[in-house]
Amino acid sequence: MLCRERLQRMLEEAGVSYQVMTHPVAYTAQEVAAQLHVSGYQVAKVVMAKVDDRLVMLVLPAPHRVDLERLRRELGATSTRIAHEEEFADVFPDCEVGAMPPFGHLYGIPVYVDRSLTRDPEIVFNAGTHRETIRMRYEDYERLVQPQVLDFAVGP
Repeated sequence: MLCRERLQRMLEEAGVSYQVMTHPVAYTAQEVAAQLHVSGYQVAKVVMAKVDDRLVMLVLPAPHRVDLERLRRELGATSTRIAHEEEFADVFPDCEVGAMPPFGHLYGIPVYVDRSLTRDPEIVFNAGTHRETIRMRYEDYERLVQPQVLDFAVGP
């Protein structure tokens, strides 16, 4: 089953309203925002990290970047770093590398959302490919994923 199909099944079973959008190939969250003509602050970018050698999923607005020191402090961790592709590519077998949706719980990965992403009523995110995205209410996303909300990102 494709990642998008898996997501759609989960959303439909939960009674969540959503919209699937296709666009030309885009490899960064900012490119997705430009292709879809939406604010980068609405586009939920996924960054995989290692926190004390444990793989975690960080979700933040496209224009922001992860502050690893802030993340380390927020989690009370000893070490934090951005994960290398080879450390997580096989964890998401139904997704193109770098196009994982912010639903780490479906893959047994803890999810941390930066508080800045919670301010917009809707989010847009990759649906497993560099050509498909899903738009849905942030409130529904939070209810389904139950991420831990922290302050680990810095804006432009």
